Amino acid sequence: MMQFSEIPPLHQIPPFSIPTMNKNQIHRARPWPGFPTSKGLGSFGDANCMEQLLVHCANAIESNDATLAQQILWVLNNIAPPDGDSNQRLTCAFLRALIVRAAKSGTCKMLAAMANAHCNLSIDTHTFSIIELASFVDLTPWHRFGFTAANAAILEAVEGYSVIHIVDLSLTHCMQIPTLIDAIASRLEGPPLVKLTVAGGATEDVPPMLDLSYEELGSKLINFARSRNVVLEFRAIPSTYADGFSSLIEQLRVQHLVYAESGEALVINCHMMLHYLPEETLSPLSNVNSNPYSFEPSSTQSLRTMFLKALRGLDPTVVVLVDEDADFTSNNLVCRLRAAFNYLWIPYDTVDTFLPQGSKQRQWYEADICWKIENVIAHEGLQRVERLEPKSRWVQRMRNAGFRGVSFGEEAISEVKTMLDEHAAGWGLKKEEDDLVLTWKGHNVVFATAWLPA
Repeated sequence: MMQFSEIPPLHQIPPFSIPTMNKNQIHRARPWPGFPTSKGLGSFGDANCMEQLLVHCANAIESNDATLAQQILWVLNNIAPPDGDSNQRLTCAFLRALIVRAAKSGTCKMLAAMANAHCNLSIDTHTFSIIELASFVDLTPWHRFGFTAANAAILEAVEGYSVIHIVDLSLTHCMQIPTLIDAIASRLEGPPLVKLTVAGGATEDVPPMLDLSYEELGSKLINFARSRNVVLEFRAIPSTYADGFSSLIEQLRVQHLVYAESGEALVINCHMMLHYLPEETLSPLSNVNSNPYSFEPSSTQSLRTMFLKALRGLDPTVVVLVDEDADFTSNNLVCRLRAAFNYLWIPYDTVDTFLPQGSKQRQWYEADICWKIENVIAHEGLQRVERLEPKSRWVQRMRNAGFRGVSFGEEAISEVKTMLDEHAAGWGLKKEEDDLVLTWKGHNVVFATAWLPA
């Protein structure tokens, strides 16, 4: 094994300075169709070629072919600078994730040594203040689309109720709730009592991260609601996606008879959170959680299936499910790489329309995407938590759990369109049966669905 000297950051490596190959080695290397010379790199700069190069690199790392992996690494390193155009920055993020995978697996010793020499490979995600997070969420419709569609569905479902219990399972730390409180406060019949329950600490290791405790966040929300003449009760139940929010479900079940008899509306708001539930099928001997929902898991159930069935057992007034429309569940690395590459170009493309290069917000925005890419590519098992499923699969899951879809009304569609008018021209909206889908340049991005017990 050849030894490594100190290696500069990826974007500073000049052609053929990777200290594991000399000219003779390059000529002796295994042939790879279309492998370019340094003069021919320009033709490899489009997205399709970059994707193919990443796939070849992933295969080389998985097969422990260090020579081929480093040849491809050299090409990618020269055509995908971290400060380039959107496709180049996207490719650079995938390249970094592949190197991290090599370091974690130890299968490709040369690349592992290179990754260990790169202290800059760690992703520095920002911890937001509540004001920063609110501004961050408002940058694009990525989250605002779901907020707007979900709030419209919720308001319609809870009309006439004097007590509304909202269970907010959201990646964005209740950023949706102030707008919902504003709308509830202006109801003709007067504002109801609002009870807000969250899974405390559910996303403390997943960006975007908040610099407040949930107790502090709850106090701010209570004060905001009071300013709108709404009485808000806030509760954070320590619960995690890793075991299917079993603690949260259990406490909700205990309260079920009470709120059912008192006529409370129960709203389950799931905003980009459910794809963190493990989707693998559990065996009866699974040690993830011996009995998370008070019934034995069968060999054909996953925590996602069990969670949705547990929600159905609560007989909610409405369930709103918003998530990203992609599939990152494959056990095959190349399949995941292709799926992620062909979805995550969208946030890189959109960021060029509203944030200047070098801005702090752009660094935070792209660091969050890099975190997602690294999780999808470099991790396996319980550490790989970014497991998006497409809308079609979630729709089937909800139907199998005993829910029926409800259509978004014209008012909801109008509100979403008004919100989109505040953003770049590439954003669009389409209706697919009962559901709404946010698009970027015609490509599906985020879906919103609303459900009632069948």
